[in-house]
Amino acid sequence: MKKSELQNLGTTYFYETYLNALEDVNLMDALYDGRERFIELINKLPSEKLGFAYADQKWTVAEVLLHIMDTERIFQYRAFRFSRNDKTVLPGFDQDTYIIESDSLTRKKEDILAEYLAVRNSTIFLFKNMTNEQLKRVGTASDLPWSVATIGFVISGHQKHHVNILKERYL
Repeated sequence: MKKSELQNLGTTYFYETYLNALEDVNLMDALYDGRERFIELINKLPSEKLGFAYADQKWTVAEVLLHIMDTERIFQYRAFRFSRNDKTVLPGFDQDTYIIESDSLTRKKEDILAEYLAVRNSTIFLFKNMTNEQLKRVGTASDLPWSVATIGFVISGHQKHHVNILKERYL
C-alpha cells in the first residue's frame, strides 16, 4: 500500500507532520528504509553525544532515540489490535512520563541499536504479513480514528521527523 491511498480510508490526519515527512512511498519500503537510515545514524553517532540536549528542557539524544522506540512499540500494538478486528478503544500515552522512566543516562549506543532492531524488525514482520483488508481496518486510539495502514506510515514518518531534528539540532 502507498501513502497516497490513505485518503480513501477515512483516517485521521492529526499526525500529518509525520505523514508529510514521507514521500508517496510504499509502506514496507518506508519501514525497511527507515531501519537502514537509523542504523547509519546510530553507527555514526559519537557515544558522548547521547547525553547532549541542544537547550534547557529539551530531550537528550538518547531520550529522542528511546522516544522513537517507545512510540513505535505503542503504535505497533495498536496496529496489531486493529488488524485483528479488535474494536476496543485504546488510550493515549504521555510521552514525557515515558522518557522520565526510560533510564536514558545508563543506556549504551550499542544497546539502543540492538533494541531498535528488535522493535523495527518486529514491526516489519507484523506489517509484512497483513492483508490489504487488515491494513484498511480502522480502530480508535487517543480519541482518534486510525487505519492500520496509517499507523504504519506514522511509525515511519515519526522516526524520520525525529531523525531530521536530531541531524538539524543535535549533531
